[in-house]
Amino acid sequence: MSTIDTPTNPWRKRLLIGGGAAAVLSVGLGLGVAGAQTNTGASGSPGNIVCPTVSDRLPAVPVEARAEVERNLQLLNTQVAEANQRLVTSQGQGGPNFVNNAILGPLKDKRVSTIDRIAIAIGRHAAKPTGLDSLAGCQLVKGQPPATAVVPAPVVTRTTTATRTTAPPAGNAGGGNQGGGTIACPSVADKLPAIPAQAQEEVDRNLTLLQTQIAEAEQRLATSQGQGGPNFVNNAILGPLKDKRVATINRIATAIGRHAARPEGLAESLSTCALA
Repeated sequence: MSTIDTPTNPWRKRLLIGGGAAAVLSVGLGLGVAGAQTNTGASGSPGNIVCPTVSDRLPAVPVEARAEVERNLQLLNTQVAEANQRLVTSQGQGGPNFVNNAILGPLKDKRVSTIDRIAIAIGRHAAKPTGLDSLAGCQLVKGQPPATAVVPAPVVTRTTTATRTTAPPAGNAGGGNQGGGTIACPSVADKLPAIPAQAQEEVDRNLTLLQTQIAEAEQRLATSQGQGGPNFVNNAILGPLKDKRVATINRIATAIGRHAARPEGLAESLSTCALA
């Protein structure tokens, strides 16, 4: 599977921050729930909600739990984006505890449930991580504009059988498929610039597709042990996987480029994977 960061890992980077400015959703600050706030909008902006990162606090994620963990990491981003939208549309409403009671409190409850699902998913196949509930509380930061783009949650990039790095490791990429293994690919989510809100859905969909492609290639690797000649893995698995990744990464760049500067060189540098 690939490195991110899923969410950040080298995999343990805080990848939710990305490279954007204040308009990008701020995460990874380890902040607790803010004190009482009135959503007055006096400064012209209600502020921005920031939450601790989760992906970089996770242990190695078993392959069997990867899809569920990735799905819930994406959901954490969606929840924060929805809370920031609620912050914008509710300016001028409520009393002194409106933000805490109507926005931050419900957001924390959602995050508790989502983070618990992540821990349970991992716990079905490995030791269940504990203490992750401490990451559920978020905070309102005044003086920042509301987030207009959300950097996707990093995809999970570690497994119980191989630790991923930010580049494909050297390995038996050119030999026949003698013993299965796992496939390591460069991360993509953490190499992206700030993602315009209009492109978010398409980018997320293609980031998920990248992980699906790796999972399919690893399945092919497992079911084809003992097959082929000296170049079987390259020709039948790694080569087609690279072609798929080139097309998918280019779609990500194109989606961003419709609304902001198109990132260049992504497919060329991030499409090649290796047998670990």
